[in-house]
Order: sequence, then C-alpha cells, then structure tokens
Amino acid sequence: MSAKFDPEDVQKVLDKHIEAGNLHSGWEDLWAKGDDVTLPWDKHNPNPTLEEILTTRRAILGGPLIDGSDGGPAPRRKKALVPGCGRGVDVLLLASFGYDAYGLEYSKSALEGCRKEEESAEQKYPVRDAAVGRGKVTWIQGDFFENDWVESLGLDGNQFDFIYDYTFFCALPPSMRPAWALRHSQILAPSPKGNLVCLEFPRHKDPLQHGPPYASPSEAYMEHLSHPGEKIAYDAKGYCKTNPLREPSQQGLERVAYWQPAKTHDFGTSEQGEVLDRVSIWRRR
Repeated sequence: MSAKFDPEDVQKVLDKHIEAGNLHSGWEDLWAKGDDVTLPWDKHNPNPTLEEILTTRRAILGGPLIDGSDGGPAPRRKKALVPGCGRGVDVLLLASFGYDAYGLEYSKSALEGCRKEEESAEQKYPVRDAAVGRGKVTWIQGDFFENDWVESLGLDGNQFDFIYDYTFFCALPPSMRPAWALRHSQILAPSPKGNLVCLEFPRHKDPLQHGPPYASPSEAYMEHLSHPGEKIAYDAKGYCKTNPLREPSQQGLERVAYWQPAKTHDFGTSEQGEVLDRVSIWRRR
C-alpha cells in the first residue's frame, strides 16, 4: 500500500527549495519519490470536468480538427498543451479525443511517470471518435516560462489552440501570477481558434493559508488574465483587489465562458457535495 504525502509535507519540501531560489527542483524532489508515494493532488485519473468540457462545450471550443479556413493546411489536428502535466492523464485524454497533445513538465521523474501511464493509453483512454482517430502525444521537459521548449518543437509563438490549466495556477506562488498570465497570452493561438481552459481550484481556500495549493478564487484569474504581466494588488486578507472600471490591457485575454461543472475531484467539492470548482474559457482579444 502506498504512503500518502500530507499537503503540509509538500509545502515544507517546496519551501526549502523556494528559500534556495529554485522552486522547480522542489517539484522534481517530490515526483522523484516514485509510485510508492501518493502525492495529494495526484488522482491517477483526469478530472471528470475535462471530459465534460470536451463533450458538452464544442459550440465554444470546436472539435479537435481544423478545416483550413484559417489559411493553413487542411485538415489538421489542433495542438493542445497541458503545462505542469504531472502524470500526464489529461494529455492522454486530450489525445483520445483527437488533439495533438503536449505535456509539459519541469520534473524528469514526472515525465517518466507520463511515459509509464501512456503504456496503457489504448485501454484506459480509448479513441472517442474513430473518424477522428487518436492525436499524437508529445512529452516535453522544460520551464513553462522559457522559450527553449517551444523552439525545440519547431513552433513559433501563439501556436497552441487549446491550453488546459488545472492545478498549475494554484501550484505557483502568487508572486508568479503576472508571469503566468503573460506566458499564456504569448503562446495561445489567435481568437477564436485559441482557447485557454482553466479549471479553477481551490476557489474557497483562505488566501492566508499556506500553499500549494494556493487559494485561487475566480477574481484572481480575471484580474491576472485581463492584465497579463502587470502587478495586481492584493489586500491584507490575501484577496486580489478588483476594479470593474479598470480597462483590460491591450494583450489581456477575454473570458468567453464561465460555469459550474457537474462533477469534479472530491477535493473540489464541499462537505455537502456541492461542486466548488468553476471552469473559465479565455481568448485573445
């Protein structure tokens, strides 16, 4: 039976690396503990919300294929990116729907887990539409905030048609949120083809409680993605200050959909079973 890592233990490990100025090595330290340790955020299965998004929101997202009306070759598969992909379960689900799916991780050990998970992809993640088929899966070791991994794929900027952000925003210290938002605005394809899908969690955590996961209310996504790269003020209670009269920045993203999903992982629900998570979809203006 595997040991379970308490969230406070995770925080202690990461704090040690943050103090040393290298958060990334902290994640490698955690993932390197291997399958004998169950990390608290690792459910070994995609969040059911992702399947809901892919099956019920095609009117917004479209399908996994592009018909060439954008001037490019046709037909071709959309490129989907999962930053901080962990064990890679979301990447494999996206590929089963027909997307060319890219899993980005800084941790070498996490990517080893991704490749192991991929061995059972045909059984665990069957093709959803035989006419569309399965997309290609690519695992990338790299730093989300740098360009070298994009260049290694032979891609220019603004190439990803679908970006799925879940347990990545909340894993980053709030001081990194301006850079997080700016990076998304740089690699997301133009509207309406490009969609950033955020599964917002944990929305109801006290912001003064230590992370990760760091408290991630919907207002934080709105403020940062509307003003990528800009410093956002937070109050004494840890909530970002909102100003409805403030205009979005020129490179700011626009929220085009927002809803409460039907199901999510258990840690995204209340004790009464209410789903606390929310889904937001963002596009370039």
